[in-house]
Amino acid sequence: MENDGRHGTAIVFPGMGPSRFADVGKFMVVNPLARRLVALADETLGYPLVERFRAAGGDYSEYAQVAFLVNCLAMAQWAETELGMAADVCTGPSFGEKPMAAYAGSLTTEQAVWMTARIARCMEEYFRDEHQDVVTQSFVRTPEARLREILGELDEAGEWYEISCHLDDDFHMLSLRESRLEWLLGRLRAGGGLPLYAMRPPMHCAAFGALRDRVEAEIFAELDFADPALPVVSAQDGGAVTTADGVRSLLLDSFVRPLRWPAAVAALEERGVRTAYVVGPDSLFGRVGTTTRAFDVVQALPKLSLMPRFRPPARS
Repeated sequence: MENDGRHGTAIVFPGMGPSRFADVGKFMVVNPLARRLVALADETLGYPLVERFRAAGGDYSEYAQVAFLVNCLAMAQWAETELGMAADVCTGPSFGEKPMAAYAGSLTTEQAVWMTARIARCMEEYFRDEHQDVVTQSFVRTPEARLREILGELDEAGEWYEISCHLDDDFHMLSLRESRLEWLLGRLRAGGGLPLYAMRPPMHCAAFGALRDRVEAEIFAELDFADPALPVVSAQDGGAVTTADGVRSLLLDSFVRPLRWPAAVAALEERGVRTAYVVGPDSLFGRVGTTTRAFDVVQALPKLSLMPRFRPPARS
């Protein structure tokens, strides 16, 4: 990247992909920063997180979600101590808003752990009864013009859908009824698109307003938010979030508003960010072209902390 006068640093807490114990379990029991946070989570929740995560099925269980939060925060601390990271601003797309709220000082780590577990249970209960036929499909190599054609066909058929995530010019996530999923996959492939994976539960849809209201009444009523000590950029629209109420609304609105990652990246660029540290398990936000075209990206992955690091020999 050419020198364009930008010198700022952002910390990015990534969205959550499929999370498996085999990928991060060693980090959680070996890394001292992670172990400290795991102990805090155990005390907060009243159960052994590592054991529950190891035994749990599914990629998005309560235990997987709390583990993802813990691992993101541990890697943020690791990036500070081992890589010398000093962030000027932070953002967190999708699930990443949860560890971001703790890192920015709007919630304590204990509150963020408790909130994450409670939201996971609430979502499991909600989608057990509601929107059982909805999935969120991710796909790449589908430019906006081609996507509009596909959405136009859904409109003509009277089908419900919502765009849940805008990730790049040709990378999106679309929520729709599962009965139309095979049709969608065929239309994507016919235009040269590459379908990735279907997420259950689905996410980021205006149709989930009842879920947002339930989380606000049952969970957020028990939380005390503080103004963020570190500037926050919304991954929903690129706006600046400067107050406790702003962070609270950001987390709640994530249930009903789409992720617009290009808007967040543009806002970070306007703030002079040149280097982006993506902290935690991630295979998307540190690699997608929207991010790599804009920043020098440092991916602080849990596996990185387990690798031997060169240290110069001590002088005699």
